[in-house]
Amino acid sequence: MTGTSSSSIATANSTRDPDTQAAVSRYLGSVSLEALGSLGSMEGIYETIVETSPRPTATDKKVDSVLPGMVLSAVVAAAAIGVHYLPYAPFLVESSSGPSRPISAAMIAILLGLLLRNLGPMMTSVTAGCKKIIKKVIPIAIVLTGAKLNLITLADVGVGALLTITVCIVVAILSAVYLGKLLGIGKRVALLIGVGTGICGNSAIVAVAPLIDADDEDLVLSIGTVNLFGLIAMLVLPIIGAMIDISNSAFGIWAGTSVHAVPQAVAAGYAFSVDAGTMATLAKLVRVALLAPLVCVLAILYARRHNNPTDTNTPVVIHYARLVPWFVWGFALMAILGTLGLIPTLSFSPADAVSNWGIPELVSLKDASALCGKVLLIWAMAAIGLEVNVRVLAGVSGKAVLCGLGASVILGAVSLVLVQMLS
Repeated sequence: MTGTSSSSIATANSTRDPDTQAAVSRYLGSVSLEALGSLGSMEGIYETIVETSPRPTATDKKVDSVLPGMVLSAVVAAAAIGVHYLPYAPFLVESSSGPSRPISAAMIAILLGLLLRNLGPMMTSVTAGCKKIIKKVIPIAIVLTGAKLNLITLADVGVGALLTITVCIVVAILSAVYLGKLLGIGKRVALLIGVGTGICGNSAIVAVAPLIDADDEDLVLSIGTVNLFGLIAMLVLPIIGAMIDISNSAFGIWAGTSVHAVPQAVAAGYAFSVDAGTMATLAKLVRVALLAPLVCVLAILYARRHNNPTDTNTPVVIHYARLVPWFVWGFALMAILGTLGLIPTLSFSPADAVSNWGIPELVSLKDASALCGKVLLIWAMAAIGLEVNVRVLAGVSGKAVLCGLGASVILGAVSLVLVQMLS
């Protein structure tokens, strides 16, 4: 949710009862509604699709220094890479098929960041820098990883994967709404948990919330719940995948259809293997793209309900161009270029004086792009870990947690069954 102002999060119910405001403030503690603290830490990629209030003034846009957060997250990322390459178990495991490193650097980065973040208070400048990285770096990393995707290999799994994604989105939303009704939580909270679980985490919640007139408390409960179980799914799925007989491609689709937020799904996929990471990214981005038709319909309905020609203070503005984020198109373009062999290989002829420096004569830009994307992803995962406040996530309402848990488990189980059936 980084980059989303409090005014753009606000819904048509923008005037709050003082008692409600006080209750939300007590619930959030030191976390402001403007940032929603660590509850928005897993995304930060999207811009607001629907706005119902004026844009913030220059004073509102004052930003803390981002350098400390960028530097600290880079240090954590470097440490994670170092730990990843430690020459003993569990970081290096010998097997009949040869040595392997089952714990990815991205996973280590987010765990190290989590540890540092929750040892004590974190400076505002650190969290500001982390938010900046999450918003700017993850989309670039996703685009670069598209270079390694060969679209020809998707011919056998494309229809099955699309069917799995579509069914899983419907299952997640319906299960959350049904569980919410059983548990007695609000319809709006249950629906937001459903779209966050089924489509794309915080981004889906923030996009849909204004369209169902959700208030700040609804946002807090749904975002906290979805982030909590998205984080758990990111950590647990690679472990389960290693315990069962599942291929790289199948695991990638499972992670891409089951893990809630984009960076979570990407990290879970790459924690299993590079091929699984690429497939997880693809599956997840298809889910992201499917947010567009849902939001488009809801946005049109909302505009019809709330546009008042006599009210010039809070016009409804629908940003249709933002329905599909730019990095989805970038990922697709890189995949097409890579599949067609249009990403060149650079040839070097180093002088004799430097020929022994280990400079390669041929450098594949496809491989270089994928490597850069992987490094950027590790950096972003470190930033995410440094921004997640576990104490805030642990304070989510019990009924909302049960609803999110049930929807997440049902989604993961249905997705795994479908993947195994169609693979």
